[in-house]
Parts: sequence; structure tokens; C-alpha cells
Amino acid sequence: ATLPMDLIGFGYAALVTFGSILGYKRRGGIPSLIGGLCVGFLAGYGAYRVSNDKRDVKVSLFTAFFLATIMGVRFKRSKKIMPAGLVAGLRVSLVTKVTLSLLIAPSP
Repeated sequence: ATLPMDLIGFGYAALVTFGSILGYKRRGGIPSLIGGLCVGFLAGYGAYRVSNDKRDVKVSLFTAFFLATIMGVRFKRSKKIMPAGLVAGLRVSLVTKVTLSLLIAPSP
């Protein structure tokens, strides 16, 4: 039996990657571009791992907490919903999804 792909995780990884490229084009911040691409890659890798084993959530949870913290701090400082508030909110919802899937996943 094959496990379904983590489409939400892959979608989020694509959104983070696209957002970092768009942010670079608008503002020209190379550190933000590199950071966004790295986090997008890690989120995609985490989604790949979860797609293969529903209980393998370490990479996804690490990137979730990391990005939620960074963007939460940025949102608190700037009070702007886009992009920091949106990304922090999406990441918190993804942490909830991963945690619930971990609780519901059958044990080996």
C-alpha cells in the first residue's frame, strides 16, 4: 500500500520558494533569497519524507517552527500581514496538520 503524497507540504514548500524569489525581485535582499530557498528546499524535503512515512515528521516540524518563529518576529515588528503574518499563520496551521497526522497515523 502506497501512502498519498503530502500535497499540502509540497504546496507550502513551493509557496515559500516562490515567495523568496518574488521578495528578491521586489527588494533585492540576497540573504532573504538564500534563506527562503533553503527553507523552501527543507520544507519540500520534509514533505517528501512525510509522503514516504507519515511518522517521519522531524524535518517538517523543524522547518515549521523555524519559519513560524522568524516570520512571527517579523510580523510583530512590522505589523504587516503580507508576507510575515500570512507565512507565520500558514506555518502554524501546517504544524497542526503534521501533529494531527502523527497522532492519527497507525503505528508500525
